[in-house]
Amino acid sequence: MPTFVYKALDHKGSEVSGSLTVGGRDAVIDKIVSDGLSPVSITEQKESDSKSRKGFSRTGRVSRADVQAFIRELANLLTGGVPLSRALEILSREASNPAAKTQWSAIKDCVADGMSLADAFAKWPKSFTNVHVAMVRAGEAGGFLDIVLEQIANFQSREKKLIGKVKAATIYPMILAVLGFFIMIFLMTFFIPKFSSIFEDFGGRLPSLTLVIMGMSDLIRKYWMIILLAVVCIIVGLRRALSKKEGRRVMEGILLKLPMIGIILARFALVRFSRMLGTLVGADVPLVNALNVANEAIGNQVLSDALTDTVKKIRNGSPLATGMAGCPQLFPPSVVEMIAVAEASGRLDKELVRLSETFEEDLDHRLDMLVAQVEPLLLFLMAGIVGTVVMGMLLPIFNLQELIR
Repeated sequence: MPTFVYKALDHKGSEVSGSLTVGGRDAVIDKIVSDGLSPVSITEQKESDSKSRKGFSRTGRVSRADVQAFIRELANLLTGGVPLSRALEILSREASNPAAKTQWSAIKDCVADGMSLADAFAKWPKSFTNVHVAMVRAGEAGGFLDIVLEQIANFQSREKKLIGKVKAATIYPMILAVLGFFIMIFLMTFFIPKFSSIFEDFGGRLPSLTLVIMGMSDLIRKYWMIILLAVVCIIVGLRRALSKKEGRRVMEGILLKLPMIGIILARFALVRFSRMLGTLVGADVPLVNALNVANEAIGNQVLSDALTDTVKKIRNGSPLATGMAGCPQLFPPSVVEMIAVAEASGRLDKELVRLSETFEEDLDHRLDMLVAQVEPLLLFLMAGIVGTVVMGMLLPIFNLQELIR
């Protein structure tokens, strides 16, 4: 049976603490009340408590799909009039994933101890982001928690769909690139050495292209371990650099300057930002707070830095559209004009969501165009590299045929 640590007040108002090993939380409350005490807090002792706070347990990790289902089902239960504590108890009991079951139970216990749902969510940042916490806190304060939770679930669903589209658009080019890499490794380590032994018996001077290719092949075969180690070091170094803000800022700045790729990254950031900000404003989160949260979750350090100036201007009293005008890389002039009209008419949240949907369609079109251009370019590049290698190895044979004549 689980062990519960409790704090209570006696009839004199003095604090009393202790622990009980009983069948459940209700049994602890009954025991405390029967002893003439008033319960203040009850906490269940768990061996995996430190892990569960991070969103993990010994049985695995809570997936995004589990979190999305949890939020949507919690919204449905609250809409149906089920009290929050009862809804959390139902969801924790019905969870099929052991890790999710542990986490939902911990959230239920926190709420039962008097903690707000937003603060309970904040204990598991791996599962609930700053956006979720800010929206839930606004919903609890305004008395529309069920509506906010439904908005979060819809936001997660659309975000997952958008990221899925980006991944699907890059799968085929990545396959072509990997295929081309392994073809080159095969040619350099197996195909070319077979010809090299033949060319050594020819005598005479080989063509320059053939000598260059043979030299590269010898270099790869002799020093492949050093080359592999260097590649691993470069990858590890890049990962460490990109894990820091300065490294991400440099890389993202380079990517934003690339043709086509830069505009796609900016559109992707605009879609995420508009949807987040529109959802937060629609949940009655103050505009400055909503901007700070949406800025943190935008996913691009360069654009996030530009938005920081926008937040400062709005905090000093400037309209949102005026602040956005200072970041043309993220907000085109047409978007600034539409936001200005929406602010004046009092429908900012709806206009931001509409803009996110409109630019999501534009993003889909640009992704399709990019893939349509990258695929033939990669094919031509692979054909050019393979053709150059094959031609370089066949040139001595052509010259030998001329000598025979």
